[in-house]
Amino acid sequence: MNVQTPSIKRPATYQDVLDAPPNMVAELIRGALHLQPRPRPRHSRAITRLGVKLGGPFDADEGGPGGWTILIEPELHLGEEVLVPDLAGWQRERLPSLPDDVGITVGPDWVCEVLSPSTRTYDLTEKRDVYREQGVAWLWFVDPAARTLEAFALKDGAWVLIAALHDDAEVRVAPFDAVGFALGALWAD
Repeated sequence: MNVQTPSIKRPATYQDVLDAPPNMVAELIRGALHLQPRPRPRHSRAITRLGVKLGGPFDADEGGPGGWTILIEPELHLGEEVLVPDLAGWQRERLPSLPDDVGITVGPDWVCEVLSPSTRTYDLTEKRDVYREQGVAWLWFVDPAARTLEAFALKDGAWVLIAALHDDAEVRVAPFDAVGFALGALWAD
């Protein structure tokens, strides 16, 4: 007689993140392991260019007000959740120095997700919900295929659209509204 033991489904752990294939981005949300492929070149270009546009005036204090720490693909440890946003920013009074450990436990003030076919639904639903629950004040979605940027602010526990830009519009959007740049600078040629 062949008796099958039902498989026991366990919540994913940080060890599952560490054991993920190196060519994948691993995240934990609500006890589930999520694996996404590394970004495609257009996606990476948009992340890099946005990091440069914001990094100078806001992180490096070059030609702008400064006061921020902006990181590309930081690993966030927010309670039980482990997330890797495309970009995240902290006002320096909330994160005065970078931790030595991999996971940053201070929730960011600003997050930007660059949408791609493999991450679009996940970014716009599950991750967006976690950012709201964690009190992230501003959330941007950049879509290189549609050439758009949508920006949201957290008001009374809900996301409120504060800007919807496309093509080569000037980006001067909270929390980085002190210095503008052309949205078209994010699109790969």
